[in-house]
Amino acid sequence: MAFQIEYWHWVVFGMLLIMAELVVPSFTIFWFGLGALLIAALLWLMPELGMSVQLVAWAVGSSLFALAWFKLLRPMMADRTKAGIAREAVLGETGQVILAPQPPRRGQVRFSTPVLGDDEWEFICEEPVAIGDRVMITEISGNTLIVKKRG
Repeated sequence: MAFQIEYWHWVVFGMLLIMAELVVPSFTIFWFGLGALLIAALLWLMPELGMSVQLVAWAVGSSLFALAWFKLLRPMMADRTKAGIAREAVLGETGQVILAPQPPRRGQVRFSTPVLGDDEWEFICEEPVAIGDRVMITEISGNTLIVKKRG
């Protein structure tokens, strides 16, 4: 009596690999688990596949999943907030005034891309600005931006 690999063996193997990702947070084992689930579906559709074909398909499928993640999906998920980046990285960013400063209240500026984790900031400007004006960050003072009007 020869041992026959069934589709559910691949399901169990794939789920174990995916759960292993919780213990080893490298986000690479996950793709091998997904490859095993792909082989489970393939074996369910074509139960006569030989073991060597299954193993080659698993290696190729897992590699393609990992390649797709690292080359296509991961770059699209890049953090564009600039949170945690040094102050020099945000100097020169421009935003639009949404609340003009009127003493003793500071103005508010909104950025299209979050700056240091937030898209709205209080600001101080030496020259008069109105709602809708574009301003550029020249310095950061605590939780307040120092800006200048952009022409």
